[in-house]
Formats: sequence, structure tokens, C-alpha cells
Amino acid sequence: MGLFTEETWRLLHGGELVGEIRIDEADFPWLSGGFVPGPAWPGLAPGFAECRRLAAAEEWAAWERAYGPLEAACELHSPDGPVAEFLLHVEPPRAWFRFSEEPFEED
Repeated sequence: MGLFTEETWRLLHGGELVGEIRIDEADFPWLSGGFVPGPAWPGLAPGFAECRRLAAAEEWAAWERAYGPLEAACELHSPDGPVAEFLLHVEPPRAWFRFSEEPFEED
């Protein structure tokens, strides 16, 4: 298996588990895998669904307004600990994301 595959990443909200992403595919810079919802998922699921809807409609300004609070409220943890920045899409039973150890550059 390649780098990252077979790892389990965790999405947390206020220390509570939103879900686990069990990586099974790595296509740099994106990682993807099965999403296993945790106890905090029901509270965030509507926000992720709205982000999917806005992305499908290519309403990018509205997507940024919807995604920003989700990203700010959550932490994505690799097996080595939290990452500085991430862009995450969750569409159960799958999730895919990219991440950086440093904050993304602002345009």
C-alpha cells in the first residue's frame, strides 16, 4: 500500500468525534476513504450537506460562507495529531480531503 493508505484520520468538534476517515485512496493532494460517523456527526451533517449542494450548483461564494464555520469548528487529526489546515468533503459513506501542516495561503 502507498503512503497514507490504511490510516485512520479523525474529525473532531470540541473534542467530540464527528467521524473517522479510513483512508483507502491517495491521489495527491487528495486523500479519500470510508467515513464512519461518530457521536457529533448529526449536528454537523446538515452543514456538510449544504456544502455539497452549493458545490454541485457551483455557488462558490455561498459555499465559502457555509464551509468556513464548519472548518473553524472542527479539527482534522492524522495519526500523528492535528493538521493546521484542511479542505474536507463528506458524503457518507465516503469522505475526501486535502491538508497542510501549515495554514493555506490566502488569495
